[in-house]
Amino acid sequence: MRDQDPSPASTDRRLTTKEAAELLGVKPETVYAYVSRGQLSSRRVPGGRGSTFDAREVEALARRNRRESSASPGSGGELSVRTRITLIEEDRYYFRGVDAAELATRHSYEEVAEWLWTGSMRPGTTFTAPEAAAVVARRAVDGLPEHTSPTDRLRVAAIAAGTADPLRFDLSEEAVLGTARTLIPTLVAALPQRGTYRRDEGPLAQRLWSRLSGRDADEASLRALDTALALLVDHDLAASTLAVRVAASARAHAYAAVSAGLGVLEGPLHGASSGLAHRLLLDVLDEGDAGPVIAEELRAGRRIPGLGHRLYTGEDPRARVLFGLLEEIPNAAPALAAARDIVATTARHTPLHANVDLALAVLTASCGMPATAGETVFAVARTAGWIAHALEEYGERPLRMRPSGHYVGPKPPQPLPEY
Repeated sequence: MRDQDPSPASTDRRLTTKEAAELLGVKPETVYAYVSRGQLSSRRVPGGRGSTFDAREVEALARRNRRESSASPGSGGELSVRTRITLIEEDRYYFRGVDAAELATRHSYEEVAEWLWTGSMRPGTTFTAPEAAAVVARRAVDGLPEHTSPTDRLRVAAIAAGTADPLRFDLSEEAVLGTARTLIPTLVAALPQRGTYRRDEGPLAQRLWSRLSGRDADEASLRALDTALALLVDHDLAASTLAVRVAASARAHAYAAVSAGLGVLEGPLHGASSGLAHRLLLDVLDEGDAGPVIAEELRAGRRIPGLGHRLYTGEDPRARVLFGLLEEIPNAAPALAAARDIVATTARHTPLHANVDLALAVLTASCGMPATAGETVFAVARTAGWIAHALEEYGERPLRMRPSGHYVGPKPPQPLPEY
């Protein structure tokens, strides 16, 4: 027998917060999150402290949530998740409706992160790592082998920081925001310092620089790094972000959700792409000409990194902004010329544009950073976006990110296997 949707006894019936939460399959505080997002309307109880909700509205929202969570992968459509965070269209992208490229050029990474989380701008905000969490994370990272990748270090740091937080299972918005503001600087603090330029305070970009380069930071280079962080803070439902939302749907705490994102980010088709572009750029600089380097890559059957993006038919807006800032860094001139040579050589027959991975490669190669530095920048930046998506998912029905499998194996029943 098919499950029937509960229906109100009267079309004018009002539901209490508890009744609405039970019908939607969410916590009571999530009901108020639906109200704040304009998905439900509420009415205060006369003379009381609670609110009531229109039963028809609640029922309609419950049906919509069930339809979205039960969509079959065999229906021919792609997975679609409602979000108020990032919109990508016509070679531009927006954070909560505001042009993301303009936000990144006018505001610091921390300010853009706050905008993404709360929809409010907090000028001059900085993130500070609690000393206890930083010590635990640093100790865990220091115990790893020397060849450990930056993403592995960050993942271990996130897990270690989580073990030091007894309140990590509190998924209220206030608690998760508090976690976000301390976790990101803790991740940076856990990375080993390079050279003599050592910073553990001030803007996050300044602290991150000392973990990426042994050179002293000039103003133009720091601005480029800070803007790169802000540009990369989110990019809709990228693979790592989807992993974070799946974890959050199962009500994993923020540290675990970020760890899930870091695990996916390490793939060569995602966060590691800038490292491949960095190495290609160095080969072109050594050769003095992109032609033979590109020819060798194509002969080996490898895709040329740093070019094109499936979401942008034209120019990647993140690359456009970052390349503009790189023009102001004197040491970047050779790498910029090599990047232009790569684009001109590869796009000889098919129109191609540089993407943000090539721009990151120019930044890291020009500033004395290793090839893995772009991956570190990407991971630290995207952590803020992951937190934003986790927060959004905590406000949805639990376990809705559970697609149905389309079985294509042997038809049962099959005989038991023989030894």
